[in-house]
Amino acid sequence: MLRRDVHVTAHDLPTFLAQVILQPLFLLFVFGKVLGSLGYTRGGYANLLFPGLVALTAVITGMQSLAFPLVAEFGWTMEIEDRLLAPMSTALVAAEKVLFATLRAITASVVMIPVGILVLGSIPWRWSALGLFAVIVILGSLLGAAMGLVIGTSVQPPQINIVFTLVFTPLLFTGSSQYPWPSLSRLPWFKVVTAMNPMTYVSEGLRAAMVPRVPHIEPWICVSVLVGSLLVLMTVGVRAFYRRAIT
Repeated sequence: MLRRDVHVTAHDLPTFLAQVILQPLFLLFVFGKVLGSLGYTRGGYANLLFPGLVALTAVITGMQSLAFPLVAEFGWTMEIEDRLLAPMSTALVAAEKVLFATLRAITASVVMIPVGILVLGSIPWRWSALGLFAVIVILGSLLGAAMGLVIGTSVQPPQINIVFTLVFTPLLFTGSSQYPWPSLSRLPWFKVVTAMNPMTYVSEGLRAAMVPRVPHIEPWICVSVLVGSLLVLMTVGVRAFYRRAIT
């Protein structure tokens, strides 16, 4: 099943990249290039912004890649029934979907590197932190896929657009993708709200890997929170998947 899904994505690669890259590309261009050129942002803001947009790409792509198809499969195409009839456990069917969405999210995140170079001319990069970068991207992609699993198994088809909007908007603006979390000291209430968003720890972990001179949350805290969030989301998502599969 995974091989089939990967083959379909590879066949439609341009469409997939357009879907997942377009929004981060324009955010990077406007906030990192245009506003900087006009003098509305400080020098170096693009380097601070880029890790946050990679984090946004990882989480949102993972979530989109699983939530929308799963709602459709449970709602009207009923393709999920063919997968559930395969000689494998229901948990493995859910795991395959999470893995596939994670692979799509990792691919989109990696593509952001040449996109960033193309738009900005250069990106902050440290080969010595490649391991931390890879770990955070993988965890962020898994996090997005786990969110997609929860949404896709908990929402009815007519509600998916409004629910996704209600989830996406807070993720975008409270996930520290456009600012470092420690800089929110003057807004303590918003700092608390932002700390409750697991995407914050993806953004901060990538800043630790790419721009360590910028104040950031310690990497071990980011990894710990992401692992804990994954355990909770996967537990809820797999149980909801079982419930939908049985009914």
